[in-house]
Amino acid sequence: DVSPVVAGLIGATVLVVSISVTVFVWTCCHQQAEKKHKTPPYKFIHMLKGISIYPETLSNKKKINRIRRDKNGTPKETARGNLLVDAAESGLIGSDKAPDGPNAAPHVDQLPIKVDYGDELSPDQSLTPGGSKTSSPSSPGDDVMLGELTFSVDYNFPKKALVVTIQEAHGLPVMDEHTQSSDPYIKMTILPDKRHRVKTRVLRKTLDPVFDETFTFYGIPYSQLQDLVLHFLVLSFDRFSRDDVIGEVMVPLAGVDPSTGKVQLTREILKRNIQKCISRGELQVSLSYQPVAQRMTVVVLKARHLPKMDITGLSDPYVKVNVYYGRKRIAKKKTHVKKCTLNPVFNESFIYDIPVDLLPDISIEFLVIDFDRTTKNEVVGRLILGAHSVTAGGVEHWREVCDNPRKPVAKWHSLSEY
Repeated sequence: DVSPVVAGLIGATVLVVSISVTVFVWTCCHQQAEKKHKTPPYKFIHMLKGISIYPETLSNKKKINRIRRDKNGTPKETARGNLLVDAAESGLIGSDKAPDGPNAAPHVDQLPIKVDYGDELSPDQSLTPGGSKTSSPSSPGDDVMLGELTFSVDYNFPKKALVVTIQEAHGLPVMDEHTQSSDPYIKMTILPDKRHRVKTRVLRKTLDPVFDETFTFYGIPYSQLQDLVLHFLVLSFDRFSRDDVIGEVMVPLAGVDPSTGKVQLTREILKRNIQKCISRGELQVSLSYQPVAQRMTVVVLKARHLPKMDITGLSDPYVKVNVYYGRKRIAKKKTHVKKCTLNPVFNESFIYDIPVDLLPDISIEFLVIDFDRTTKNEVVGRLILGAHSVTAGGVEHWREVCDNPRKPVAKWHSLSEY
C-alpha cells in the first residue's frame, strides 16, 4: 500500500517529466523546421587550393591550417593564421559585423569634432555606393585601369552542380597610399536572385592576387544556366574603415557553354555602375540645421516598399544612422525595430552638435537593416546625404538643408544596394 502523499509525489514527478520531454521534443522539431526553411537555395562546396573548407553542410564550423612552404618547397603546417570558416558569409576577413539588435540609447550626441581631425578626405576622394571609400591614388576613375579577373566556369551533370573557380587578378590599382598596395578579396553573387553570396579570403599587400578558390553550387539545373549572371565585386580590405570597392565584373552565363568542359574566362574589371544599382525600397528622412546652436537634427520618418527578407514574406527593419567627418565615422545611432512590416513608420529623431565650418565635410549614412534574432542581421539598403552623396536627389536635399537654416526639409530617397 502506498500512502496518498507518496502517490501524489510520484504522480507529480511523472507529470513534470512528461511535460519536460514534450517541450524538449517540440523545441527540437521547431528548430529543425526553421533550419530547413532557412537553407540556401543551392548547397555548395568551397575549395581553397584543392582543400575542401566548405562541406555540403553549411552550419558546421571548421578550422584549417594555412600551409606554409619552406625554401625547398616542402609543405609545412603552422598553427598561425588559422582560418575560421562558417557558411557562406562568415569567417572570411573583411566583413563588417552587423549589429546584434536595436539600441535604445538616448538620441542626443555630442560629437568630438576637431578641425584637425585625422584621415580627412581630399577633394578627389569619395564614398562609393557600396559604402567604401576610395582614396586619391586609387579612385577608380574613367582613366584608371582597374585590372583583369581570371576565372573558370564548369558544370557537373551527374550532380547538377555549377562550379566556379576564382583564379587570379592582375593589375589592380593601389588602394592604400601608405603601403602603395592593396588587400584584395572578391565577393561573388549569382544573379538575378541574389540569394546566394560567397567571398574569397583576403590576400595582403598585392596587386596581382592569386586566389585559386573553387565554389561548387549544387541543385542548379543546366537548363537554368542561361538565365543566370555571375557578379564579381572586387574589393580591398581596410581594417580601420569601410572596405574599398575597386570594381566589378558581370558575366551572363547565356554566352558561356560549359557542357563540353571547363571554360576559362578573363574579363576586364570595370568601375562599379551606380546607375545599375537596383532600388531596395525608399526611405523618408528629414534634416534641419540650427546655425545659432550649431546643431543638426536628423529625423528618420518612414520607409516603404522594402524587399521581403524573411520566410514569412515580411521584414523586421530598423535604421542605423552613421555620421562621418571626412572619411572618419564619428557617431552612430539606431532606431527601434519594427516587427513584420515592409512599410515601417519610425518617427525617431537624432541630434548632433556640428560646427558651421565643418558642415561641408559632414556625411550622414542611413542603413536599413533587417533584424534577425537567430542569424546575422542583413543590410537591406543604404542612403548617403551630405558631402559624399552619390545621387542627385541626395545632393539636392543636402543643399536645401544648408540653404534653409532652421527649416526641416523632408524627402523620399531610393535605397541603393549595400
